[in-house]
Amino acid sequence: MTFMSVAHYLQLVERYWRSQDGAKVASFLSLRHEHAGYANYHIESPEGIVERFLTAPIDELVILHLKCLFAISQSDYLSAYNIQSNLTQTFTKILQSQKEENWSLPIMYVLCLDLRLLAQLAENQRSGINEKPGEMLEKAAECLMGCFRVCAADNRSAEEDTKRIGMLALVNQLFKVYFRINKLHLCKPLIRAIESSPFKESFSLSQQITYRYFVGRKAMFDSDYKVADEYLTYAFENCHKLSKKNKTLILIYLVPVKMLLGYIPSKEVLEKYDVIQLWDLVQAVCQGNLKAFDEIMEKHETFFIKCGIYLIVDKLKIIAYRNLFKKVYLILNTHQIPIEALQTALVYLGQTDVDLDETECIVANLIYEGKIKGYISHQHRKVVVSKQNPFPPLTSLS
Repeated sequence: MTFMSVAHYLQLVERYWRSQDGAKVASFLSLRHEHAGYANYHIESPEGIVERFLTAPIDELVILHLKCLFAISQSDYLSAYNIQSNLTQTFTKILQSQKEENWSLPIMYVLCLDLRLLAQLAENQRSGINEKPGEMLEKAAECLMGCFRVCAADNRSAEEDTKRIGMLALVNQLFKVYFRINKLHLCKPLIRAIESSPFKESFSLSQQITYRYFVGRKAMFDSDYKVADEYLTYAFENCHKLSKKNKTLILIYLVPVKMLLGYIPSKEVLEKYDVIQLWDLVQAVCQGNLKAFDEIMEKHETFFIKCGIYLIVDKLKIIAYRNLFKKVYLILNTHQIPIEALQTALVYLGQTDVDLDETECIVANLIYEGKIKGYISHQHRKVVVSKQNPFPPLTSLS
């Protein structure tokens, strides 16, 4: 965009609004568009000039947009958020009034994205104030839900007409809020709405990738690893090969899920996407080296917590137990393994607080999860493993 006067900008907005060019209007209402950086658009009271060029209802949207730009120019993100919230709610009423139209959906996408980003800035600005953490983001989510309800209520069946094709973009914005404020239970009705949508396969690929990434993460936190694997794998495989940052982000969650399902990632994959922090962990798990596992968990604790994967990574210890017990089985070369021998191996690798009963419990869990084929003879304190494939193999993930 070349530099233009506010008057010219307003004339273009009116023209695009009348021609129902939603994408063009959206760009002129975006806080990230080039015009937002020009000082002459930072107007504290723009009502006078706007009303000379624009008619209702677009005039009110532009007035609020310019006021928001002014607040941002003053680094007053709390005020900017409140204005953007008002702008979003005003647009929601307009969207609802457009009974037979959906051309303004691009405007909704832009306003809602900017609202969420401003809510984050406002949240940071008020962090020193003694108020409820996440409150600004929660309020933003309420505005987003207003738009979502309008879209979901449109019962027209034609894809080119219905507002329901805008639902997934809103769901992704809501996911980003709910994950940030740790209210994942609020995702459930949104997932149900999308999964039952007749337009499920019609949403853009980028929106589907984002959606599956968040649903996969939620499934991971719910310990539904097969669903997590399915959704995260889809997101990873369909993410553009040049979007290395996004593929790395997906892989951070996909790798622990895959490992819990019995797949082991290669070093090349982890190096390619800069998640080499996981390689030492993979080695410790594969070697059954519980001492190294505990040291790695401590060393990379901050990274794992920051990514939100500490608890799921800690669950990989069960696979390390499996691999250690397999080594004991191979050394003793018997299908009747004394529980005491397994405990001795555990103590040798730093698990000094594990007694025979706890060792037996670990073995029982491994048998229950199918990682060891056999049973426990409580009378003789032995693990009797199958003579055929007692330790089902882990699969290489490349």
